[in-house]
Amino acid sequence: MKKVATIIINRNLPKVTDRLYNSIKRNNPNITDIFVLEAGSDEKNLSKKTTWHEKSKQVKKKGLRYGRGVNYALGKLYEKNFLDNYEAFFLITNDTEISGSGYIKKMMKILDENKKIGILSPCSKNWGEKFLFKKKKLLFFWFIHNNSLFLRKEFILNIMNSKKPHLKNFLFDGNNFRGYGIESELIAKAYMNNWSAAITSEVWSKENETYLLNKNELIKTESYEKNLKLYINEGKQWMKKKYGFTSRWDMQMYVKLFYDKFFEYNPELLKFKI
Repeated sequence: MKKVATIIINRNLPKVTDRLYNSIKRNNPNITDIFVLEAGSDEKNLSKKTTWHEKSKQVKKKGLRYGRGVNYALGKLYEKNFLDNYEAFFLITNDTEISGSGYIKKMMKILDENKKIGILSPCSKNWGEKFLFKKKKLLFFWFIHNNSLFLRKEFILNIMNSKKPHLKNFLFDGNNFRGYGIESELIAKAYMNNWSAAITSEVWSKENETYLLNKNELIKTESYEKNLKLYINEGKQWMKKKYGFTSRWDMQMYVKLFYDKFFEYNPELLKFKI
């Protein structure tokens, strides 16, 4: 059986993390190893399933967020030569809730049947993308939210920075700390390297934002409203500095350029184009 590595990022919500860990194990037996990264959590708020606990002064103060957290965890596996132990990597925040059972096996089956998919995501009932799924259960997109991404190993090996991996540069650009736009950059890298990014309606997930709304002080982050404002403003500054873009729309049109080119090179996959 092909093995998958699941990575969960926690910050001071051990019960939430342990519940997600146990749910994934229960609903996906014998197919996934689960690694839990503590992103500056207090000692009293560690998951019972902790794999790594990053507790540098800066991380204890600000956390890691999704991009830096993924970079940290994948970098640790890379340093131990563990990446080759797995066929895919399920990168998930601890506030994500997934419906049903056997969903990792379903996503692995989709990768096996579609060799050009580098990035796969469950769909969400809260996304407008759900209305595009009618008879089809798989479509390729130029934008996907990043709370639960299923990545093919070969895609990661293709685009990762292996020279000196660290928090800011293994897979995501960690200079964009809060992450507004980093999923678009990852998807652009996929299409420019002849990989695709897909969403499937065979698996459904949702982000439970009540934790950020009601437990931001425990998580040691700003209020939901302040965090959202910083998320957008800092992300726009990153886009402007790195790409010269003045809006997220510019960033998405940049990704769509490579998206459209992908289908020129792979016309047999036009059935998945939106």
